[in-house]
Amino acid sequence: MEISTKKVLVTGGAGFIGSHLVDLLMSEGCHVRVVDSLINGKLENLKQHEGSANFEFVKADIRDASTFASAVENAEVVFHLACLGVRHSIKYPHENQRVNAEGSFIVLNEAHKAGVEKFIYCSSSEVYGTAEYVPMPEEHPTRPCTVYGAGKLAGEAYARAFQRTYGLNTVVLRLFNTYGPRSHHENDIGELIPKSIVRALNGKPVLIFGNGSQTRDFTYVEDSAKALLEAARCDNAAGKTLNAGSEFEITIEQVAKLILNITKSASSIEYYKNRPGDVLRLYSDTSAFRKLTNWKPQVSLKEGLARTMKWFKSRPEGPSFLLSQEKPINWE
Repeated sequence: MEISTKKVLVTGGAGFIGSHLVDLLMSEGCHVRVVDSLINGKLENLKQHEGSANFEFVKADIRDASTFASAVENAEVVFHLACLGVRHSIKYPHENQRVNAEGSFIVLNEAHKAGVEKFIYCSSSEVYGTAEYVPMPEEHPTRPCTVYGAGKLAGEAYARAFQRTYGLNTVVLRLFNTYGPRSHHENDIGELIPKSIVRALNGKPVLIFGNGSQTRDFTYVEDSAKALLEAARCDNAAGKTLNAGSEFEITIEQVAKLILNITKSASSIEYYKNRPGDVLRLYSDTSAFRKLTNWKPQVSLKEGLARTMKWFKSRPEGPSFLLSQEKPINWE
């Protein structure tokens, strides 16, 4: 698919990964319409596109079918990233399910009715739960540990059903752990790397829940955005479910030590109780996606952490204000 000629809609496009995807699509010359409720997304993430004739923003909740039906009119490609996060699902499972599962169904149904040419569903490695063997190919059992993971898996199932029943051209891309500038440190959407950077910049201990032996497969956000773009471009990806990760695992404790080193912080590491529903091991096998697209991550973890730290240090609000937004135990 030659995407530069397309009218593209991005749900969740004011969010962390979504806004980086919008940057990429705009650089490709696409006409981009963003639909975002701004519950977690920020207009600040899209300010660089204000005034562009190729950019539109629609504030809407994807659960509002009639509003989304209007927003998706004339769209040729849809990237569906709108969701609520892992920690949010622990305290608010019903709302999380309604957005991630039911919301995905609504987006798919309206995209089908609008005659969209291609639909990219942004899924998550959380659908797998803890690795039973590594590296984890797409055939690995899916046994999610949280309502978030279950909701993402439901969205995948809906995407595959719309492909088989209605002929909607869908691709499911399972992103592994994405980090980078614009990532969330605040409240119940805060995740390990941004939370730890903010705490380290303020001289506060970096928090580890459990013993730190849990592993993750981290991918820099610009590489994740490029993976989504390549999934849309690749005609042979139609109907497939594919992994996009960095194909290595690192422990949470090792990441915490890297962050302390990169921020040159004298902070310590503090260990807390296990988080409920925490995945213990993730390690991707992305060979199927790489064979189809030649995509592979370009930014190393060390370089990506340095870029992320630089972005947080440059925030005009200042480190102490960012710390005031961070909630150490953000699932209760």
